[in-house]
Amino acid sequence: MNDSPDPLAAEEPYPLQRTLGFTIAEWAENYARIELPIADHLMNRYGIPHGGVYATILDTALGFSGSYTGSGDDKRMAMTLSLNVNYLSRPKGKLLICEGRKTGGGRKTFFADGVLFDETGEKIASASGVFRYRSGA
Repeated sequence: MNDSPDPLAAEEPYPLQRTLGFTIAEWAENYARIELPIADHLMNRYGIPHGGVYATILDTALGFSGSYTGSGDDKRMAMTLSLNVNYLSRPKGKLLICEGRKTGGGRKTFFADGVLFDETGEKIASASGVFRYRSGA
């Protein structure tokens, strides 16, 4: 059994996370789930969430999926080298849900895929990315 603190409980929300309002709902080895209630400050001129919001939470979920250590005392950081986002639909519900999964990699880099949907099951966007582990962080 791991006696280290829960990595989610040990990390305070960072400034962008607080600004956008998303939470890291689930985090495990090779997996991360982000949830973001749709709010007025996320909308574009058309009254739907801005595509940059989708890209941001996809990027976050993918990066977290490869950074899990199981310990709040042993943080692993990653930076995005490449992110490809495919915009598929617009939300029908009120909650954006993003799941990221690490799909491979090595000692210094990893690959991840993700999907963004809402609570109705509407698939809104998908992404794939390449990430590099940060040294000394």
